[in-house]
Amino acid sequence: MINENYQKLSESYLFSEIARKVKAYKEEHPKADIISLGIGDVTQPLCPAVIEALHKATDEMACSATFRGYGPERGYDFLRNAIVQNDFQARGIEMDADEIFVSDGAKSDTGNFQELLSKDVRIAVTDPVYPVYVDSNIMAGREIVYLPCKAENDFAPELPAEHVDVIYLCYPNNPTGTTLNRVQLKKWVDYALKEGALIFYDAAYEAYIQSDDVPHSIYEVEGAKQCAVEFHSYSKTAGFTGIRCGYTVVPKEVKSEELRVRNSSLNQLWNRRQSTKFNGTSYLSQRAAEAIYTPDGKAQIQATICYYMENARLMREALTVMGFMVYGGVDAPYLWVKVPEGTTSWGFFEEMLHKANVVCTPGVGFGNAGEGYVRLTAFGRREQTVEALKRIKTLG
Repeated sequence: MINENYQKLSESYLFSEIARKVKAYKEEHPKADIISLGIGDVTQPLCPAVIEALHKATDEMACSATFRGYGPERGYDFLRNAIVQNDFQARGIEMDADEIFVSDGAKSDTGNFQELLSKDVRIAVTDPVYPVYVDSNIMAGREIVYLPCKAENDFAPELPAEHVDVIYLCYPNNPTGTTLNRVQLKKWVDYALKEGALIFYDAAYEAYIQSDDVPHSIYEVEGAKQCAVEFHSYSKTAGFTGIRCGYTVVPKEVKSEELRVRNSSLNQLWNRRQSTKFNGTSYLSQRAAEAIYTPDGKAQIQATICYYMENARLMREALTVMGFMVYGGVDAPYLWVKVPEGTTSWGFFEEMLHKANVVCTPGVGFGNAGEGYVRLTAFGRREQTVEALKRIKTLG
């Protein structure tokens, strides 16, 4: 017998379906020059500070005196302390190193953290939404409440009309590229505290924030350490999609009434889960991550982020001139583009692929409220991004 909840999933993961369609087109048109503005993989190489750290760590692994085997499940102190100092204390947020859990990326942890929860909790997600949040909870058999995010509400979700136990929020948002300011985010923290709800806050794209009134961490909001778990990734911050490293913050104050009675916390439960199911992130990856917090590392990754955000600016301006309604692309590397009237998300995907040889991501793949939109990413190389815009312009 298999877990029957897997039968409730769509036939394939969104990005796997896109890859299948692109592969089929390439087989029929082997000379086609395909430019992808779809899947959010980075294209710029790792920065010099990271490369230097990787080489040094590799040399250490070649010497018996400095060789490292299994590391601590929470992560090495050198990285966790750097995270606390640079990502939190520098922003006036008090955080302890034992509240940081280093991982192989935000995708794994946002999908796995739900294992700590009862099957009966009610989950709220925005619509459109990053598919992992939904699929991982469908696998567990949970009820999901959808919070529509549309142009009419500036793609900001309304508070649930009925009680929910867990809320997934991702800001800057994937896929819409939009953000919540401090006042908007405070409403969600207040709701969670009032309702006894838990917020899963995915901050994977916080490094791309340009606006002063957009928080880089939910813990910039008073009360959040009592009701929120936060996920971070170096994939888009420092180009670690091939290196794999990120971290999750689980404040010790986050406790349900049940956990208080048991004198336990989510921090303790997550540590127990990780100790059982996770052998830790590689030493090389953690040394590489540590390097981005050095003065040289900070400057180098900021230059790469500026490169991608310039792509986003060029895309936003060009598409707007072409007559498209474009959202996002200001504090995030994603642009949410309304497709022409009478066209579906997948229909526009097919038109872009077949007529312009450009790959986008159909918005409906992120949820029903995403129908009528496509997501474009700014992670391409500049020359390809410019060429893709020229091709899109020819679609008329």
